[in-house]
Amino acid sequence: MALRIIFSDVAAEMLVTIGEFIENKWSKKETYKFLEKVHKKIGLVATQPYMCKASLFDENVRIGYISKQTSFYYEIRQNEIIILFFWDNRQEPFFTD
Repeated sequence: MALRIIFSDVAAEMLVTIGEFIENKWSKKETYKFLEKVHKKIGLVATQPYMCKASLFDENVRIGYISKQTSFYYEIRQNEIIILFFWDNRQEPFFTD
């Protein structure tokens, strides 16, 4: 059974920003391909919430990799998964994991 997926306000805003960046830099086609990867990965996480690496700061927060440039952090709760935020892997981390 798949858990319900909820996007935090920050995650939703970041996803829109990333999509706009991809569209402006490359094309709508590339944006669509990226969003398909996001949808597929989050769908997998909904059915297998522990499939991604746990963060060092909280075992309930996990890191899902979408591409070599982009990851997302999510929290597992009893009946749902909260997508906390997306991360550009080229940035300096603000914490260690």
